[in-house]
Amino acid sequence: MSEQAAVYVHDPVWRRVRDEAEAIARREPTLEDAIAERIASRLTDPALPATHIRNAFRDALDDKPDLADVFRVDMLAVFERDPACERLIEPLLYFKGFHAITSHRLAHSLWTRGRRDLALMIQSRTSAALQVDIHPAVPMGRGIFMDHATGVVIGATAKIGDNVSMLQGVTLGGTGKVGGDRHPKIGNGVLIGAGAKILGNIKVGDCSRVAAGSVVLKEVPERTTVAGVPAKVVGEAGCNQPATVMDQIV
Repeated sequence: MSEQAAVYVHDPVWRRVRDEAEAIARREPTLEDAIAERIASRLTDPALPATHIRNAFRDALDDKPDLADVFRVDMLAVFERDPACERLIEPLLYFKGFHAITSHRLAHSLWTRGRRDLALMIQSRTSAALQVDIHPAVPMGRGIFMDHATGVVIGATAKIGDNVSMLQGVTLGGTGKVGGDRHPKIGNGVLIGAGAKILGNIKVGDCSRVAAGSVVLKEVPERTTVAGVPAKVVGEAGCNQPATVMDQIV
């Protein structure tokens, strides 16, 4: 008998904990159920019971079944791009960047189906619980990675393509008290460094790279790197897929 097995046999408390954990796993038969349960536990509030969140996830998946595939692509993005992530279970249980993205996908589904008050409540709870504030109207592609995520703010008319990576403190905002279409449009494969601010209705081209701390006020061409305050083109992006390579050295 191995040492671990011996501990399991002779420690009734640990045996019970493991048995209960396995029972919980059996009650959550799919990954989508486990994700809904984890997000519900993080966002629940007296004004927003966990059962409401679970039910909203089921409705969202019924309305758009391919959302289940999107969850998996997002999890793999974390696993493949974050060197601190050594197991796929880690984003599911612990990483608030993944939790924030998943919460936003739920809020966006509600928003697009006309359930705007519940969408805004999900946004509000996500902001309070995870320190990430994304307007529910924002469409977001697949394979999004928010590393650390704290302080990310994304305005209502922003758009985000596929396979985008961003770090903490990123703002996709407006330039003042202007209505209408006023927020950035982020292309596919873009890497946005920590603390970068991209402001106004401008396009950040596919596979480009925004250096940490930059303030971007003008269009960013495809496959380039911009840096500085205000940001300027300082060279090529350095690779075909900056968001997956995650090389932030300018």
